Amino acid sequence: MKRSFRSSAAFGKRIEFYVVGLMLKEGLDVYLPLVDDDAIDAVVKRPDGRFVEVQIKARSKDCAFGDAALFAAMTHEIRANYWFVFYSERMDTIWIMSSSEFLANSHQNKNGKNAGLRTIWFNGKNTKANIEHVKPQFLKFVASNFSRIRDENPDA
Repeated sequence: MKRSFRSSAAFGKRIEFYVVGLMLKEGLDVYLPLVDDDAIDAVVKRPDGRFVEVQIKARSKDCAFGDAALFAAMTHEIRANYWFVFYSERMDTIWIMSSSEFLANSHQNKNGKNAGLRTIWFNGKNTKANIEHVKPQFLKFVASNFSRIRDENPDA
């Protein structure tokens, strides 16, 4: 059964609040914009007083096998003070990347209906064992906390 757009949009908003809740539990000062027309889901005030912007992207557990951590058709240009938080519900895994890390590790589609848009696929699959796993090149972005957002310079 195909999920409705309304259901998909509600999933995205639920996961945004889930991730923001995790940030708050860690003591981060998180501010939420009233509108999301500039790809900013949260603004975090770091202990040094600097603000960084955060875009949260999520994949549902209901997606096709092998696509648990596939994030496609994304527009993005390099942005200062900007972090991505990617979450796979089925894998229960979070990846954190800066704007420049995303551009360096994602693929820009060359043709088709999504030409010019970016795709990143964090997972591989083992069809014999019927499991999805984090691709080795993306292990360094797996996060168990939000210390990168709190402490690291995303522009470095």
